[in-house]
Amino acid sequence: MERNEVSYLESRKLVKRWQGPLPALANSLFIAIVFYATWWIFQDPRGIMRMYTPYVGYMVCRWLLILFIWVAYIFDFWPFKKAWLDRTHPLIKGSILVAFSVAAMYLLIKVFFVDILGNFGIAYFNPERLISMGITEFYAIEYAAEAIMMFAAIASWLSPSWVVACENAPWQDLPQPARGITIVTITFFISMIVYFLTMHSHMAILFYPWQKFTAICPPYWEEFANTVSGNFHIAWIMCCTVVVWLFETIWERYPFNLIKTNWLRRVASFFGIIIIAVALAFFLYFCEELAWGPAIRGTRRLMAPDWRWLHVGEMAIFWLCPSLFLTFYCNNWPTKFSRPVNVILRTFLTAIAAVLVYIVYYKTSHLFLGTQKGFSHPQQFPMIPMIWLINLFLVNVWFMDGWPGWKAVPKTTEELEEIKSEIVGSDVKWTPKFAYGLLAGLAGGVAVYFAIINFIPWFSKVYTIIK
Repeated sequence: MERNEVSYLESRKLVKRWQGPLPALANSLFIAIVFYATWWIFQDPRGIMRMYTPYVGYMVCRWLLILFIWVAYIFDFWPFKKAWLDRTHPLIKGSILVAFSVAAMYLLIKVFFVDILGNFGIAYFNPERLISMGITEFYAIEYAAEAIMMFAAIASWLSPSWVVACENAPWQDLPQPARGITIVTITFFISMIVYFLTMHSHMAILFYPWQKFTAICPPYWEEFANTVSGNFHIAWIMCCTVVVWLFETIWERYPFNLIKTNWLRRVASFFGIIIIAVALAFFLYFCEELAWGPAIRGTRRLMAPDWRWLHVGEMAIFWLCPSLFLTFYCNNWPTKFSRPVNVILRTFLTAIAAVLVYIVYYKTSHLFLGTQKGFSHPQQFPMIPMIWLINLFLVNVWFMDGWPGWKAVPKTTEELEEIKSEIVGSDVKWTPKFAYGLLAGLAGGVAVYFAIINFIPWFSKVYTIIK
């Protein structure tokens, strides 16, 4: 296999500049400095631009995530050449690629959503039109930003899914930019369908009277979700976004890569991600009920079903941060065991780390990020700083080759051949021994499930995160 047969990210290998934990420590310090500086400039309510609320800051960080995915995963850095990517200093390369992504994001939001859709299609995409119809400026900006942001939330699940689950099929052999344009167009079209089936009715009930002639009001999910809010869909869609990247990073596409038949593996991977994500969403909602008691419709904040569905998505994002850190900066440790054992250990490690990040965030975010203290305060949106941090991870590893702790070198022919084992696994065989391990894993999973649902009520009584 030659370098030009694979993507730029697959064709390079990141090598430590120094031994031991120094590279990870150096990158952690670098990212922490950049995070806090950019947070103060763009997001912090006490800072300069103060985009944290209304939803403008959230909309921006979600669309930045999408543009980074499009640039690196979908378009394989087109129109930039691999030769330029190889020889350009990481700081210069990262700055140019970020500027390119920001410019594309601005054009997409301003031209497509606000100017075209907002003026000629659906009024709530354009805050100025809402203001002209009597909506206060704050809510006009918030509603428009929320609608545009939810498009990004859906696309941030579907766009990478087509690459990691569907393996770019059936357009994997097209050259760039034809392949990128095709996949972006298809996933954007599907995202639009999902948006109208999940979020359009939510937007329609934000206005009084409910816009029942343009959307289904009350929404069809009211009975089984116990709310008319679209936060129900935010929950499982955010879990889909997280599970896609768990599938790609700490799980190494296991166990779906054991399927040898291409079309079956791709279909199973795509819908398997959705099934896992929906199960995760309902499990996290159940965990909230174990900790805080049953949700009560008609109440507000912590006890409200709509907020709890939103918090499901927030909890899922807390899991993604340590998972990406483990993959990017810890060489996806551990790696010395069999793939199933490695996957299980990484899952447990990152889940425990997510709980710790969750606790630290809610204990300290009001001190360092300018948010408000509490779980369900109207100015507490943990998805914004978490996705802001994830964006910096992606910029550092995808655009800057892991600088300063790592440097990129071309992979050898043998290393390029190993890429195939990620897509179609050959290190795990369907043997009686594997069957016994599978049964043991299922039994262990059931045991862990019951341990968790018994631990959460006890823990919530003896320990209070926010006092």
